[in-house]
Amino acid sequence: MTLTIDRRQLLAGMAATLAFGSIGLGRANAATAMRLLWWGSKERADRTFAAVKAYQAKNPDISIAGETFGWDSYWTRLATQTAGGNAPDLIQMDYRYIFEYARRGTLLDMTPYLGKSLTIEDFGAPNIDSGKVDGKIYGVNLGVNSSMVVVNAAAWQETGVEQPHDGLTWEQLGDACAKFTAAKKRRGVYGTGDESGGEPALECWLRQHGKALYTNDGKLGFEAKDAADWFAFWAELRKSGACVPADVQALDQQTIETDTLVTKKSAVSYAHSNQFVAIQGLVKEKLDLIAYPSNPDSKPGQYLKPSMLMSVSASSANKDAAVAFINYLVESPDGAKTLGVERGVPASPKIRDLLTQDLDATSKQVVDYIGRLTPHVGALPPSPPNGAGENAFLLKKIAEEVAFGKSSAQDGATKFVEQAAANITRG
Repeated sequence: MTLTIDRRQLLAGMAATLAFGSIGLGRANAATAMRLLWWGSKERADRTFAAVKAYQAKNPDISIAGETFGWDSYWTRLATQTAGGNAPDLIQMDYRYIFEYARRGTLLDMTPYLGKSLTIEDFGAPNIDSGKVDGKIYGVNLGVNSSMVVVNAAAWQETGVEQPHDGLTWEQLGDACAKFTAAKKRRGVYGTGDESGGEPALECWLRQHGKALYTNDGKLGFEAKDAADWFAFWAELRKSGACVPADVQALDQQTIETDTLVTKKSAVSYAHSNQFVAIQGLVKEKLDLIAYPSNPDSKPGQYLKPSMLMSVSASSANKDAAVAFINYLVESPDGAKTLGVERGVPASPKIRDLLTQDLDATSKQVVDYIGRLTPHVGALPPSPPNGAGENAFLLKKIAEEVAFGKSSAQDGATKFVEQAAANITRG
């Protein structure tokens, strides 16, 4: 089931009470008690709690209680806490949402800390700027990443079909996946998952065609025809057997645990590069990661982005302590080693070089991928407008309607464009 979040109402105070789970690592007698909220996999949770534990060991006057959720429920939870005046001190933030939260006055401007307790000058301007809104720092880049295609190398080897690799066109990837499925080496396993409902993939497709998700002035950067072409492409893949059927794809709830490759329903899936370590941890067979397909005359579709950022609540009673902890995560060897590259390749060159020496083979694949991809990426896109977060969930919902035959590609595209435009108009 797709959860659509009306954050405008939640942030205005019309919030429902949600049940949730939390894990506290704090000590009741600590002088400074903070809360940290993030989304992600068990791999991320384990690393985050380890980093918190290590920090507390060096700072016995600090306690940090952690709460973690899946992507969908995370934004509902954060909106609820923010609307209720109970926002966590430390907030894992996404580039899609930071502009909305910052402009509502709910995040701390960390610009005054730069060069003092926030020593991220070595990030370089692009990676510092990725956390800025209207020229002020509201988030610190936890790692650089990009979108990726994950390939089960062992499954492809069994078929004798050439494994997908960098440089394929979208049509070539579809043909290869159709051949994989036709080989029938693994019962019930298809060439690829259905990524028609994936916003990063759609954005890449649009950018390759000279369009964008959003324009600089906060409007949709594409038309219904563009979305119809996208839905039609995946409809052809379903027809040819290249990708999983609608009922299989519907089980993917946009978590790595429910990903079609992880659940052994496909030999190709789509994610962000910082998720590769966790995905490989769930799959016993060797995986590879490659760039999204592109045509020879395409404009760059992919870009490097902050995999996520760390922000501080503007209402936190422990602002200085919260900023100091963020700095520990990104500039301290101990903190950075504990996090590894699960949240992306570190923006700090010295930390990246330090980590690379001791990385395991899987983590080195991620660093190598970012290195291969960097010469071919385009610019970071304009900041998403208020209300854009809802459109990612809307895309998944309508893509499923098209896949199940409830809407044609054209009708689904028209509906998506109209509703997406309305979401950002309302803000």
